[in-house]
Amino acid sequence: MITHLSQLQFDNRLVRELPADPETENYRRQVTGAIYSRVNPTPVKNPQLVAGVKEVAALLDLPEAIFQQAEFVQVFGGNQLLVGMEPHACCYGGHQFGNWAGQLGDGRAINLGEVRNQQGEHWTLQLKGAGPTPYSRTADGLAVLRSSVREFLCSEAMFHLGVPTTRALSLISTGEWVRRDMFYDGNPQLEAGAVVCRVAPSFTRFGNFEILSARGDIDLLKQLADFTIRSDFSHLLEGETDEITTATYVQWFTEICISTAQLMAHWMRVGFVHGVMNTDNMSILGLTIDYGPYGWLEGYEPDWTPNTTDAQGRRYRYINQPRIALWNLAQLANALYPLINSVEPLQQALEKYRAEYERCAQHDMANKLGLSQFDPVQDQALTDNLLQTLQTAEIDMTIFYRLLARLSLDDIDQYTEQQWVDIVRTAYYSAPDANAETAMATWLRSYAQRLQQDYILTGNNDAQRRARMNAVNPKHVLRNYLAQQAIDKATEGDNSEVEKLLQILRNPYDEQPEYEAYFAKRPEWARHKAGCSMLSCSS
Repeated sequence: MITHLSQLQFDNRLVRELPADPETENYRRQVTGAIYSRVNPTPVKNPQLVAGVKEVAALLDLPEAIFQQAEFVQVFGGNQLLVGMEPHACCYGGHQFGNWAGQLGDGRAINLGEVRNQQGEHWTLQLKGAGPTPYSRTADGLAVLRSSVREFLCSEAMFHLGVPTTRALSLISTGEWVRRDMFYDGNPQLEAGAVVCRVAPSFTRFGNFEILSARGDIDLLKQLADFTIRSDFSHLLEGETDEITTATYVQWFTEICISTAQLMAHWMRVGFVHGVMNTDNMSILGLTIDYGPYGWLEGYEPDWTPNTTDAQGRRYRYINQPRIALWNLAQLANALYPLINSVEPLQQALEKYRAEYERCAQHDMANKLGLSQFDPVQDQALTDNLLQTLQTAEIDMTIFYRLLARLSLDDIDQYTEQQWVDIVRTAYYSAPDANAETAMATWLRSYAQRLQQDYILTGNNDAQRRARMNAVNPKHVLRNYLAQQAIDKATEGDNSEVEKLLQILRNPYDEQPEYEAYFAKRPEWARHKAGCSMLSCSS
């Protein structure tokens, strides 16, 4: 463990091995023939630590005490560079809401460099909200405390849920004001500014390859693909030779398809809705990246989107996420086609996405219901009936599954319809009508019968089933209203709620009786309150 930031070891492979933008002035422009542009963070007036994550510091071999060093806020607020840092912003494009948007790029994200820790792992440090870059277009490159708290907390919440994600090292307020039109209604307001330090092995996106292919820069496309394989997929080159061939590209794309399928299954398992699944927001490593207007299903609404920009088309609604991921992978396949020059292997990889997602979804549903395995013959109908039943009334998805785990098969033979529904009644936002009650009681009876069959076949019991369910069905998720309450306090200079949520979300599957008040449905006052339901992309 090192004791000072100056001891961090930087091994900046990307800037060393890939071509830079020859223009060093920081102004908005189209950047061609380069992977990145060198750019420094914009200094801020009064950086102050809001919160830090000790587990992420440990990835960098840093102790928790590092957050108290005066130099920390200067470096990760954007005021100071460490020896070895080579700050830069990357060029990428993307399909936004299904349409090609051309060059996008790191408009407010600046990579400080790649730390190589004592285990030989590479971790890229990236400041989000650290000022303009050549890719900022008409924006200022800054971020506000509101959106930064949400990104900081959610990236860590997702990690502890077991969902692949970028991480967060620190959240720092800048002491400056940023003008934002939160509702896009022509009434901008001044908000407190902030910077998040994001950490990941790589922040490479589908769009990094799309922009090169779209421009016909195939040599640079190959250079970036080869670099990515050698840096982040080096296991593909193990053996007698490290030569990258057409077969290597196919295997690489296949792995991307599989990891993306696994990511989608995780999102669906915990009820997470990303909100902006543009191709530039898709990680080549299968990580959740870019936390904008995200949200968790509260009342089970498969067509819900947290993004006000998507409110009409609902392209990125919860139930559509696996299909959109496949569509995005198809766009990546188009971009990588010049390296493979054959459609069939790309189509086969996309088919593996479908197969892997189905496998993961069935496995996850078996665990969510506490079954030893998923039997498609009977369990697909059981699952379909459950999802239909959850829509008969407004039923909180997270709370429902936790309550379902408490069901005991003892003495259920004489249950009335009301007693069956009482098992999960506190998951309802309002009293169900007679039809909804009947539907739930009917499903619960079918579920209990399936459990009895499973117990006979496996020898399992209620306690074992409950443990299996509670290991995959979280008790605590970052509900939007909880995040907003933390934002409101932090805006007033009180960071205690950010710290408390960070602690609760470290153990999302545990009972944590001291935080029982956080295991609650969205309160009625939050149903339509700004930041507590749908959100805009404004940040």
